[in-house]
Amino acid sequence: MAIDGNVHASRGSRCRALATALVCILFLSASAFPAPIYTTESPNRKLSISLKRSAAGEFVYTVSYEGKVVLGDSPLGLSLKGEPALNHDLQVVTTKRSTYDQTWNPVAGPQKQVRNRYQEIEIALRESTGAKRRLDIILRAYDEGVALRYRIPEQPNLSSFVISAEQTGFAFPSDAEAYGLNIGKFVSPSEGEFAKIRLDDISPDSLFLLPLLVHPKNGPWIGLLEADLTDYAGLYLRGVDNRPHHLAAVLSPLPGRPGEAVVAKAPKLTPWRVLMIAPTAGELIEHNYLVRNLSRPSQVKDTSWIVPGKTSLFWWTGKYPYATDFVPGPNTATYKHFVDFSAEHHFEYALLDDGWSTHEDITQPVPTLDMDELVRYAKSKNVRLLLWAPWTAVNQQMDAAFPIYERWGVAGIKVDFMDRDDQEMVNFCERVSQKAAQHHLLVDFHGTYKPTGESRTYPNVLVREAVMGLEYSLWSKRTTPEHDVTIPFTRMLAGGLDYAPGSFLNATREQFQPRDNEPMAQGTRAHQLGLYVVFEAPLAMVWGYPEAYRNQPGMEFLEQVPTSWDETRVLQGAVGEFITVARRHGTDWYVGGLTNWDSRDISLAMDFLGTGEYTAKIFADGDDADKHATSLQVQQIPVTAQSSIPLRMAPGGGFVMILSRKN
Repeated sequence: MAIDGNVHASRGSRCRALATALVCILFLSASAFPAPIYTTESPNRKLSISLKRSAAGEFVYTVSYEGKVVLGDSPLGLSLKGEPALNHDLQVVTTKRSTYDQTWNPVAGPQKQVRNRYQEIEIALRESTGAKRRLDIILRAYDEGVALRYRIPEQPNLSSFVISAEQTGFAFPSDAEAYGLNIGKFVSPSEGEFAKIRLDDISPDSLFLLPLLVHPKNGPWIGLLEADLTDYAGLYLRGVDNRPHHLAAVLSPLPGRPGEAVVAKAPKLTPWRVLMIAPTAGELIEHNYLVRNLSRPSQVKDTSWIVPGKTSLFWWTGKYPYATDFVPGPNTATYKHFVDFSAEHHFEYALLDDGWSTHEDITQPVPTLDMDELVRYAKSKNVRLLLWAPWTAVNQQMDAAFPIYERWGVAGIKVDFMDRDDQEMVNFCERVSQKAAQHHLLVDFHGTYKPTGESRTYPNVLVREAVMGLEYSLWSKRTTPEHDVTIPFTRMLAGGLDYAPGSFLNATREQFQPRDNEPMAQGTRAHQLGLYVVFEAPLAMVWGYPEAYRNQPGMEFLEQVPTSWDETRVLQGAVGEFITVARRHGTDWYVGGLTNWDSRDISLAMDFLGTGEYTAKIFADGDDADKHATSLQVQQIPVTAQSSIPLRMAPGGGFVMILSRKN
């Protein structure tokens, strides 16, 4: 027995030695080959986004442009309250690749037709130990940028959960120039200046709004955004301790619930985390439809009633400065006065801003307003009404109010003072969009967060504010020409904005003073006209008293300029310095230019025009616009695609032109 036992022991030792050798061989073989990288490329092969396992064993993603890394190993994952984070101990289960190429037609916006073309890879991951929870990561590459999102699929071990944070990061290879708005808090109307900064100066205590514009040295321009924000918390960015030029995602927490951002059930999709990438900052503006491409298709079947346009608005800001035969205020006579103004200048709408109802009951007008008579009068003038309302009242009364507005014949609503983008507020905005569409109401979200593509999903949402607009001229000097030539490259990357331009009470930098009676605007008359072309605004406000516009130079342009376009080209520009934009409507082109407080001479090539001859009607700064900001000169000249037009913009100035094709 002893001999047999020794024989068995010897065989066991040899087997163990052989197994150990096999393990060593397998380990050496595995270490000899790199870990798999899962990549998808843009259709033009210039952009790629990849998923791989880092040296620490966690999955990270990278982004390359024309073969150069523009985003290094960047973290991924979701933190769940009361559970281990979904960002480690993950193994690839399956992958799925797909391509897509289709066009769709926006109801309103910078382009008549949008091509939605991309390549995508979905990587299904599962924990190798523990509850073996599952997480899908979806990578998508367009010619205009890349995007990623998470999906928590249905699974037995993770049905209901609370997302407390995202591990999503943005690891730039080196320091870079950037333009961003450090809002510093979650509760805000998303209004302020986009300042020039360095990535390394973004601290962990910062809270930057999206979009963030980044320009690495000798690299492309990059816009960081989010798309398809649905039943989720808004995204912000901050710096990372001891990791220069790295940014981390921060989610807006639920009110009064720190550490809780998203209450959800599986299956759950997160919004897209988006990097728009282009060789110039102007091309990013041309590609701002990317956020809409990444959003859900229209949920509104019949969109024939959705009409973009311009509106007058009465916002009581002090004593009415002009002689009238009525007592100015929120009453029938005053609103008829603004309806007349809209009708006289072919505006589609007249907006009844704060004051037409109480803040508590938006189903009844104030006693001084005969709504039936006003609606009848507006209809006789071919003008439709828009109504302002605070979100608190809309939240309480939309089920009752919206059918009433539809019965009155009101065209839409302007919802104000949300000042948040947590999950609850995001869901409120979607309910408003849905309910308004059911009752054929347009929507302007004022005092709110940035667009995330909802104008595709709910095309009745014509515009969102989320910008420090001209109303700041009532109490501050902050809406400067420099601000005006910065936000097209920053805030407008997300979509249209309710800036409310068009003041004809124009002032030089030395002349300007904030006031709520006959409020001024900084810069020239031509600068204000230029805003209607440079800024994307399917619902454009003409903010001022009717008497300030009547018989004034430039009013002809405001009457004619469209608010929705067939094609958009950014011709020239530098962030914070100047910009020129050409937009086509039918066979006519409209060109707008803006400069900061520096005067500027430019030569504008007409090579974007088609064949044939055009007549250019130019509204430009007068020779004395540096001293008299209302000075405007108008001229008409013949042009072709071979023409080059010299233009001079005064300090705080601009220009517009209408290019009409000759028969």
